[in-house]
Amino acid sequence: MKLAVAGLWIAASTVLLASPANADIKVGIVVSASGPGSALGGPQMRAISALPKEVGGEKIVYVTLDDESDPTKGTQNARRLVIQDGVDILIGSSLTPVTMPMLDVALESKTPIISLAAATAIVQPIDDRRRWAFKVVPNDDLMAAAILKYIAKSGIKTLGYIGVSDGYGEGYYKEISRLAPTLGLTVTTHEVYARADTSATGQALKVLGTNPDAVFIASAGTPAVLPQEALRERGFAGKIFQTHGVATEEFIKLGGANVEGAVFTGEAFTIADDLPPNDPFRQARDAFVSDYEKVNGQKPNIFAAHLWDAISLFKRAAASALKTAKPGTPEFRAALRDELERGKDIYLNNGLSTMSPTDHNGYDERSAFLIKVEGGKFRLVK
Repeated sequence: MKLAVAGLWIAASTVLLASPANADIKVGIVVSASGPGSALGGPQMRAISALPKEVGGEKIVYVTLDDESDPTKGTQNARRLVIQDGVDILIGSSLTPVTMPMLDVALESKTPIISLAAATAIVQPIDDRRRWAFKVVPNDDLMAAAILKYIAKSGIKTLGYIGVSDGYGEGYYKEISRLAPTLGLTVTTHEVYARADTSATGQALKVLGTNPDAVFIASAGTPAVLPQEALRERGFAGKIFQTHGVATEEFIKLGGANVEGAVFTGEAFTIADDLPPNDPFRQARDAFVSDYEKVNGQKPNIFAAHLWDAISLFKRAAASALKTAKPGTPEFRAALRDELERGKDIYLNNGLSTMSPTDHNGYDERSAFLIKVEGGKFRLVK
């Protein structure tokens, strides 16, 4: 079986090498537009119509596929894009479990990939597999460290944990359990649930049984409402902390009063209105929102901003790569990868990006903003 797969890639590589350079730049996009990850992938799919149509005088062609929140489907889509469509870069997926096997496709085809998912494991440690991988969502270790410092300063000593049972939740738990002891915090539980679950009551009851000072929930989108709702409905009055994955209007609308007071560290996009008009983060947000609203007639959310930021990084890299190679060639794909790694001080909706050979996420603490759900809105904690 391995020989057959290897043979497929040799044949595919031969076709790609033998084919003439594309007249256009081809971007392959894989998002979770349906399935449990649709709260993330749906907005990203709608953002595609707002994306730029050219760079450096060359037309950009977007080839978009839905992975249905399924890792196998995501991998199949990625293979189709690099073999059949001959894309110059892969963007996706929305979810960490779908993204991880796509890294193998990127490595085998020597095609750069920019993930829209969050887990640190997508880009760390930098090895042969991750050399072609980048991502625009801040690493969970950066966000976890920022929120845990705030928690510790708040006088909290014991912290219950509930998270989704995939790479996103486990990535956060790994960082929290590692950092908590260094800050005088004790994590009392490790409860998990699936994104597709309709209740987190059992997990909430187990957390309440340990009588923690506060609870940390590692989830994303509307599924993040379930644990907080269960805790509040059962009388938990302590502080509840979430992750940047909740930064959507749907989270507030569905959670209502139950999610009031939730605190998390997130991206500039979420609280841009609380920043001065001339702030570079706000200007980046305003440019994206303007283009998105023109084609969709509504405001975008942070998950749509992930795709916009990925294309922003791609555009900057492509402008330089076009000076040394033509689209549709291995040389152009390699040049794109190299240029992504050279990006410096790029203001995005997700943070201030500076990549390097040892850092394919590119953010530091300047990209982590303390945010609170207050009065039915996301507000900057000052």
